[in-house]
Amino acid sequence: MKATDRIEKIFIQKVLKGELPPQSLLSSERELALDFEVGRPVIREVMQRLERDGWLTIRSGKRAVVNDYWEQGNLMTLNHLLTDEEHIQEEFIVYLMELRKNLAPAYTKDAVNHKALTVASLLSESENIADEPQSFAEYDWHLQKGLAAASPNPIYLLMLNSFQQLYIKTAVHYFQDGQSRQATRKYYRDLMETAMAKDGNWAEILVKKEMEDSIKRWKQQLTTKKKGED
Repeated sequence: MKATDRIEKIFIQKVLKGELPPQSLLSSERELALDFEVGRPVIREVMQRLERDGWLTIRSGKRAVVNDYWEQGNLMTLNHLLTDEEHIQEEFIVYLMELRKNLAPAYTKDAVNHKALTVASLLSESENIADEPQSFAEYDWHLQKGLAAASPNPIYLLMLNSFQQLYIKTAVHYFQDGQSRQATRKYYRDLMETAMAKDGNWAEILVKKEMEDSIKRWKQQLTTKKKGED
């Protein structure tokens, strides 16, 4: 791994773990170069990349300050969050599920309205899912990508592509619960009916309700998990 990539990763991990809270000041460029045993140009490049990606603000003649990435971050910040799964907070998963609740009904409606037979074909595969978490997680991701691809708006698929690894990993945890698998299997059958009827509006309503219910089930799983740890 290049020195710039290694140092950048260390910095981001410290921010995510709370070791570098918002508004904290970094050491000087010279001090950081000594700490990491690299030249100052390397540190300068890292700082510029971190500022570009929303993690800090460089101030002329002053030490750089750590940003609140929730308020001052950007799409590049999100990309880092998605790839650094080890330090992702559980609340962030809920935020992603809320985002899915806003996106999935729209691209599913478009998919049913424009390519109902493709959607029906995708959903017919759900009848063969093995009743275990990994199979459900992989199929659900396959379905989401298929629905987004069937929508005439290519932006949906571009957005989903950033979430694949985290989506499947989280879905495996979600589908550990047998009731969640059972409810989801029924949802797939109901969604199949909307595709066969070529009713995008019905599909949109159904997906929105399922997204809301899945958030409730996920939060309940987290509550149960925390009680078990106490």
